[in-house]
Amino acid sequence: MTPPPAIGTAIREQLREALAAYEPGRSDRLGAKPAAVLLLLYERADGVHCLFQQRSQQVEHHKGQISFPGGARDAGDASAAATALRETHEEVGVAPADVDLLGELDEIWTISDFRVRPFVGWLRDWPYRFRHAPREVAALLEVPVAHLADPANFADDVREIDGRRVALPSYRWGDHLIWGATARILTNFLDVCRTLPPRHAGGAP
Repeated sequence: MTPPPAIGTAIREQLREALAAYEPGRSDRLGAKPAAVLLLLYERADGVHCLFQQRSQQVEHHKGQISFPGGARDAGDASAAATALRETHEEVGVAPADVDLLGELDEIWTISDFRVRPFVGWLRDWPYRFRHAPREVAALLEVPVAHLADPANFADDVREIDGRRVALPSYRWGDHLIWGATARILTNFLDVCRTLPPRHAGGAP
């Protein structure tokens, strides 16, 4: 008898199918600089985790904020996905060959005038030795997806936009707050997770 697939393998394939059926939205912000990020998933003993980075104080944009690995598209990048993989390799040491790309989320525009295409990837092997670039990355955060999907860890990030006070989604992890463009991408991802079969519904694959 063929053994059933590992839990992580089953979740990965369900996410791949869900993202294949999802039609990513596109930003209408003309003139914004193209960029891409990678929402990287992997299975540990205590469940599926997502990798974030805390940006250093030496980078040009979004100093000290929590983000996904990624950055601006270079002329030599063959595609937006190639940008996300290259930047992930440069920032956190994950080789492109070690990432199984599952799909794409909604393109977003950032206040720093980037048009960002987010990709979802699965780390092929675990454990993995991450090696972050100190000039760009101050620290790495490995956060369980179940924690991010728990409403107890949601927070309102109240901002003034065009003269109006708006509460935007954000997420707590210890002393850190995941907010802004990263939180918008994460919310989009968790919405896709909620379309998975009931065993994995609720955004906690």
